[in-house]
Amino acid sequence: MQGDFSLADCDVMGFDLDHTLCRYHLPQSARLIYDSFAHYLVTEKGYDKDLLTLAPDSLDFCCKGLVLDIEEGNFLKLAEDGTVLRASHGTKCMTSEEILETFGRREWKHFSTVSGMVSRSAKYYLYDNYFDLPGALLCARVVDSLDQHDRQKTYDFWKDMVAAIQHNYKISAFKALVMCYFNEFRGKIVSYCDWYGNVDILELYFDSIPYVLLIINKTRNALENTLKY
Repeated sequence: MQGDFSLADCDVMGFDLDHTLCRYHLPQSARLIYDSFAHYLVTEKGYDKDLLTLAPDSLDFCCKGLVLDIEEGNFLKLAEDGTVLRASHGTKCMTSEEILETFGRREWKHFSTVSGMVSRSAKYYLYDNYFDLPGALLCARVVDSLDQHDRQKTYDFWKDMVAAIQHNYKISAFKALVMCYFNEFRGKIVSYCDWYGNVDILELYFDSIPYVLLIINKTRNALENTLKY
């Protein structure tokens, strides 16, 4: 790569909306996402109502890079070589001795695919973005609940969690008057995000670059709502 870089040499400049031009208030948005997912599991799938109650510091459980072993109900943080650094079963943290006994010092069984292009499968889920990350805590609490009531050895709740995510983020959910993320977000948008810094700086790019793009992974309705704000 050449040492000097000038925007004047660019034909196209792209900006990501989420967490770049639009800055989210993560504690508030994380709670909203959790509540939206939990509401669906309780009202539509019959899960324990205790999932709707959340201690203020519970969301500290969530961090990018968590891997959920779907069948075993374990949450893992992996080292670069695929060994397990930290782990919990549900929300219950494993001790160093338990981690060594359960996983040994070897590469985690699905690490070869996690470290490649595939970050999701029927066996595991990698939490890598803020829009589903609060679901990690919800899944962990589901594991706790199932352990308490059913003493399961393998788990089959993931299909319900996927349904909760789809319910909250699909286009029809935005339009319908139901309890979901986008409907709450658009009603109180100022509580969940604001514009980052001085957006007028974009005018500098408009003058020097032929094409300026806004890159976004949202439904059209949700995008229009955010941009109006």
